[in-house]
Amino acid sequence: MRIILDGMGGDNAPGEIVKGAAIASKLVKHEICIVGDEERIKKELSKNDHEPKNISVLHASDLITGEDRPVKAIRDKKESSLVKGLMMVKRGEGDMLLSAGNSGAVMTGGLLLLGRIGNIDRPALGSVYPFILKGAAGLLIDAGANSECRPNSLLYFAAMGKLYAEKVLGCPNPTVGLVNMGTEPGKGSTTLKETYRLLSEAKKQKGMNFIGNIEGRDVPTGIADVIVCDGMTGNVILKLTEGLGMSIMGLMSRQFTSSTSAKIGAALLLPKLKEMKAAFNYNEYGGAPILGIKAPVIKIHGSSNHGAVVSTILKAVPYVEENVIGEIEKAAAEMDELLGQSPETPFDKDCAII
Repeated sequence: MRIILDGMGGDNAPGEIVKGAAIASKLVKHEICIVGDEERIKKELSKNDHEPKNISVLHASDLITGEDRPVKAIRDKKESSLVKGLMMVKRGEGDMLLSAGNSGAVMTGGLLLLGRIGNIDRPALGSVYPFILKGAAGLLIDAGANSECRPNSLLYFAAMGKLYAEKVLGCPNPTVGLVNMGTEPGKGSTTLKETYRLLSEAKKQKGMNFIGNIEGRDVPTGIADVIVCDGMTGNVILKLTEGLGMSIMGLMSRQFTSSTSAKIGAALLLPKLKEMKAAFNYNEYGGAPILGIKAPVIKIHGSSNHGAVVSTILKAVPYVEENVIGEIEKAAAEMDELLGQSPETPFDKDCAII
């Protein structure tokens, strides 16, 4: 397997990206090809202990920044690390691409250069979501790629999320829940009511483990392994969870340093406090897969450190080994049968990519 890593994408590139690749090179038996400014990447590599036979570097003379407009950047910056990496995957010179770069450019590049799977009209961003009390994680889909979605799109999201949770996250027969304002079937917008009907049919005809509507308060409990929603809702859930986690940790820090007795208690609880902090840390969970395109592409958080890069590389390997793309193609065909017709023209005016 050859893992293509965008060495110049993200706030901490190339330093943290290369450091993560160096650590991972000693943990996996696969080649990690870092694409980017060869001189800078090799300089960073020299600072880190790594397995030389598992690391290669491909020079890219250009860079897509966070300020670049996604479509224009993909079309004009053909020598950028992101575009060169995607083209390597397209030509079969790599098995997957990982990037912490411009989110819109990664999504757009995957769509334009690699193409969509079958009738899946909108690729979705899946985000690994930690269920703190269960000590496990599920998948939130869509996490921010599409601000508005049709019922057909949400059906495909559920099918893709189910496969990723099962094959990559190791969740057997994952449960699927639809985020809504109430649990009753008749709740929510016209779109959500129709989505509920489609998912119920998928349960009846295709064996999807759909448990019905779930409310926002249920999401963190792990009531559903796959959390289905439009990108606007998903992004709000993620940001709210992240902010709440930081607030809780901040409150605990203040409380445990408020007095001498509190500091003594904190010292005794230190190992458990560290475990709690790790549970809220997105760096522990790897990147977010872009599902619905013809090859594995994973978006790493833009401000990630080397730990997140290592986690993403390790957790991305099953994505290829389990042939998740092939499984999604089969699942998409099954959803096509259920729908009985092709979706509307993809990416029409109401579709907002990151």
